[in-house]
Amino acid sequence: MVDEAHERSVSTDVLLGVLKKIRKRRPELRIVVSSATLKAEDYMQFFAGQGAAEDNETARIITLDGKMYPVDCLYLESPAEDYVERAIKTVFDIHATEPEGDILLFLTGREEIVSVTQQISEQAALLPQKAQALLPVPLYAGLTADQQLSAFEPAPENTRKVIVSTNVAEASVTIEGIVYVVDCGFSKLRAYDPSTGIEKLTTVPISKASATQRAGRAGRTRPGKCFRLYTEQSFLSLPQETTPEIQRANLAPIILQLKSLGIDNVVRFDYISSPPSELFVRAFQLLSSLGAIDDYAKLTKPLGIQMAELPVNPMMAKVLLSSTKFGCLDEILSIAAMTTLQDSIWFNQDEKRGISPSIRQFAVEEGDHLTYLNIYQAFVTKGRKEAKWCRDQSLIHKSMMKAVSIRVQLENHLKRFGIDMARRQAATTEQIQRCLTTGFFAHAAKMQPDGTFRSITGGITLHAHPSSLMFVSFSLLRL
Repeated sequence: MVDEAHERSVSTDVLLGVLKKIRKRRPELRIVVSSATLKAEDYMQFFAGQGAAEDNETARIITLDGKMYPVDCLYLESPAEDYVERAIKTVFDIHATEPEGDILLFLTGREEIVSVTQQISEQAALLPQKAQALLPVPLYAGLTADQQLSAFEPAPENTRKVIVSTNVAEASVTIEGIVYVVDCGFSKLRAYDPSTGIEKLTTVPISKASATQRAGRAGRTRPGKCFRLYTEQSFLSLPQETTPEIQRANLAPIILQLKSLGIDNVVRFDYISSPPSELFVRAFQLLSSLGAIDDYAKLTKPLGIQMAELPVNPMMAKVLLSSTKFGCLDEILSIAAMTTLQDSIWFNQDEKRGISPSIRQFAVEEGDHLTYLNIYQAFVTKGRKEAKWCRDQSLIHKSMMKAVSIRVQLENHLKRFGIDMARRQAATTEQIQRCLTTGFFAHAAKMQPDGTFRSITGGITLHAHPSSLMFVSFSLLRL
């Protein structure tokens, strides 16, 4: 059974393609694909094949209708200059004029949510003492489990709750008590740029499917309202569906994965939505430069086969497999485990921009990778058994324990490859940096006088992310 298929993640799309391939040899295999928003006909046609008759026996659609109440969608007469300000105003308008019922406000990311939650809290404190209270609650992926649970708990007596959320609340979760939805009309989408080899997180207009799904959150328990912070004309011009992740992702890990399964012709693999050719070209170029595939696009032995088995991206896989040569196995294992976790997961960043001040004590001028290593080593030494130490350093203890677990998993893979784990000694900074270069040479860039970076290949101007030490370092230099 494949659930949440509407999310169209790379893993889901590849899995369905593999299952279709398996079913050709095992026609008795039953596959259940479920979703609340899926265009079921597309998936039925995918498994049945092109030109299949409508009454074919390959696939069937089973619909389970849940009880939904009507939702009245309201639009702006003219576009909002600042959707964040308009969102806050709309929340308070609802609170002042609409009957009881909680509010779900959709914004694009953590930074907006933290800011808006604070502004609503400050303005709510100024409401008349006899008025119903307004309680803002954030909901996004970087919160701890306990913090996320606050969004699902009933509001206190005489209090209206407003959940300020990313698109995580669109379909993946159900929050009881929501009657009003405020939809900003945007979301953040990850997209891989084959010209630079870098993944970008950009704010883009949502699709009609997402807008419909957001509005549906208001009709779960009684008739509701959805306040769309855009015009009806803007809604009509939105794309029908969100671009599937496989059409905007780095295909190098997918190609390694498919080839390790024995699927050599990955270009002609049966994808639900075929990726653009430029993504394939870039992925093959990267894998070839890393030594993972040969001139015939076959996995090299043993390097390519081992890289395909490691649960990290191909560049980090090459670094791990090069670490014994450079005498920095322990350090690279720790760095790889830390970089596997997203920044928003493994340490709390409450600041609008930049890294947490408490993290700076671990910072070194060599950059983020060595800083990750210092944080990991300090955690293992001091914080592994003491959650308070993590809180004092703005680290999430549970996520740091996950990094420890990932490190053990990576070490077990290397042991299985027959890599000598006995010869270990502390590595120098230069050894670690040289080892990192074996995998990340394609991302080499030179810092410019204005604080930007120019890529070695292509001469493209790049900017350090605000959470990176490279961003902070230049800010300090300017001071």
